[in-house]
Amino acid sequence: MSTLPNRPKLSRRFRLQYEETQSRWVLLYPEGMVQLNPSAAEILKRCDGERTLDAIVAELETAFNAQGLAPEVRSLLEEGQRRGWID
Repeated sequence: MSTLPNRPKLSRRFRLQYEETQSRWVLLYPEGMVQLNPSAAEILKRCDGERTLDAIVAELETAFNAQGLAPEVRSLLEEGQRRGWID
């Protein structure tokens, strides 16, 4: 099992961008594109290498007036790490 970095950062191979034509956030990479659901986009927008995992969770919980988001955030970041999105 891999360990998430304390300050997750989007890999330089990917670019997070809003696609007007699809009305959604996507991850662009040389071989194609990954369409993101709104939750994934909000999480990945905060993966700048500056924020800690705890700070990302706290920011999301405040922004969406929700509690207990840590497992969802961790799960998405672990999947992103497996797919090479997260450094």
